[in-house]
Amino acid sequence: MKAAVWHGQKDVRVEDVANPPVPGKGEVTIKVKRCGICGSDLHEYEIGPVGIPIKEPHPMTGRMAPLIMGHEFSGDIFKLGEGVSNLKVGERVVASPLWYCGKCYWCRRGNYNLCRTAAVLGAGADGACAEYINVPAYTVFKLPPQISYDVGALVEPLSIGIRTVKQGRVSPGDTVAIWGAGPIGLFALQAARVAGATRVYVIEKALRRKECAAELGATAVLDPKDGSPVREIYRMTDGIGVDVALECVGEKETGEQTMRLSRRGGRVVYVGVFHEPAQVDFNRIGVFEREISGVFVNNGEFEPAIAYLADGRVKAEPLISQKITIDEINRGLEELSNHKEKNIKILVSFDG
Repeated sequence: MKAAVWHGQKDVRVEDVANPPVPGKGEVTIKVKRCGICGSDLHEYEIGPVGIPIKEPHPMTGRMAPLIMGHEFSGDIFKLGEGVSNLKVGERVVASPLWYCGKCYWCRRGNYNLCRTAAVLGAGADGACAEYINVPAYTVFKLPPQISYDVGALVEPLSIGIRTVKQGRVSPGDTVAIWGAGPIGLFALQAARVAGATRVYVIEKALRRKECAAELGATAVLDPKDGSPVREIYRMTDGIGVDVALECVGEKETGEQTMRLSRRGGRVVYVGVFHEPAQVDFNRIGVFEREISGVFVNNGEFEPAIAYLADGRVKAEPLISQKITIDEINRGLEELSNHKEKNIKILVSFDG
């Protein structure tokens, strides 16, 4: 089968690799229809390795580079392993990319995303940018008929947007600021609206992302090139700041600025992945009693994500910039790397 294999920084190769083996006990084989290129895939391409093991095999899977990329995907059940009774061959599905042990301290507490030996598809295990993939059945969720394969491939980033809003405890009447209008930020915008936020301000530089944020219900979209978004948001909130500020970029310049958007006693959530240390003035936390939290992948948000897409509370189609074939994977990565002003989400299609 064809697969996009990460060998190193700026070294992703389309290779013919062996089909996955017969699914083991509790596993299923999925025939992939769509696979999204995620920001984390882009980081591995641009500056990797970030999460891909290159010196020692992953403790859960035993895998290390070279690895198949991709973790946002939709497809059809192709084969069932022993003991899988809740799924059927041919069903349309998506799958969470998080594999966990179920036994460690965090798993026993239900914090599966904090599992000591957790593996994520495309980093600790071969990913879904391939024609077929084997995954544990506990990660698989059925797609209702009204959700297309294109939209289904975005269930995973939506689940993170929902978790980000949940971590921020966004409630009816809250004001929210989101730094970054990539897929996570745009889904967090919509999830905040679903949670009852009355005003949602978005900060973004890229043209198409700014346009999309406005289309999806942002109260205002601010470009940091036009002046201080912190000052402007304080002006629009009568000098108070927002109840909840969400950082969806992961750049050291935006870390503390996002915190400053929140009011005294406000809440700040970091979902962007930082690749270099960022300075933090801890007095801005302690003196103003801000609550700080983070987000890592998902933990129970796949079902609400599917429900939001199925009933139209959240829109995914506006985020899809283009579809490519697997042979064009490097073009897709370069497009996202160099042309963020016109691209949000690029999908790899495996059926033409």
